[in-house]
Amino acid sequence: MEAYICRTCGVQQAASERPPAACAICDDERQYVPPAGQQWATLAELRSEGRRIVVRDLEPGLTGIGADPPIGIGQRALLVRTPSGNFLWDCLGFIDDEGIAAVRARGGLHGIAMSHPHFYGVCVEWSHAFGGAPIYIPTADREWVMRPDPAIRNWDGTIEPLSGLTLIQCGGHFEGSAALHWSAAGEGRGALLTGDTITVVSDRRFVSFMRSYPNDIPLPASMVRQILAAVAPYRFDRIYGGWWDRVVDHDGPAAIQRSADRYIRWISGGR
Repeated sequence: MEAYICRTCGVQQAASERPPAACAICDDERQYVPPAGQQWATLAELRSEGRRIVVRDLEPGLTGIGADPPIGIGQRALLVRTPSGNFLWDCLGFIDDEGIAAVRARGGLHGIAMSHPHFYGVCVEWSHAFGGAPIYIPTADREWVMRPDPAIRNWDGTIEPLSGLTLIQCGGHFEGSAALHWSAAGEGRGALLTGDTITVVSDRRFVSFMRSYPNDIPLPASMVRQILAAVAPYRFDRIYGGWWDRVVDHDGPAAIQRSADRYIRWISGGR
């Protein structure tokens, strides 16, 4: 049996004899099924199409991991290296031997978590490649786990999977949407890794918040304020979004605050 990967969202499903009839994640209003219909791939097929893992060191202790050509939404993962072990934040719908070797050369993998279900990718494959590294899934989003595995651990509120790293449940995009606070980033100034929970937009001075990005469904002001309250206790300078170069490179808390103020002003009538 094969564990098929949805070509639209990049999330791997439980093993089956034939491709699934539907992708529950794409059927949800926050994602979409393309006009041509649901399409599936195996890892072997994706590799045969010429995909490979691309690795870029972004700052001391932080490495980006992406696929070229991209799969699904096209996000890249982030490998955070700490004295307590390495942690993979967000995931992508691809893995290969070169990518595994690159992570192993940087000290291996001791835990995995994602900002939200659209970024679950092939997280189970990455876990298996490193001896069943734990995969942290918010209890609120466990219904979106398309490939169950013994490595999955549920959590709520906040949790420190490794010293210096804190998973923060923010809600918003999904009920369990999360951010990862990395206290040692930027010579101790800290960083917030956010995926689509707080998405870094094209104007890097700002971020945004949505229920659905592809379908342009906004969040209410109350949920935006909930997200702000969840991250307010943490000290950080940079914000790393879900894609290459989507980074607020300084004064992250101010970027979040002014973005929230602008967002709430416009969904409340403007001016």
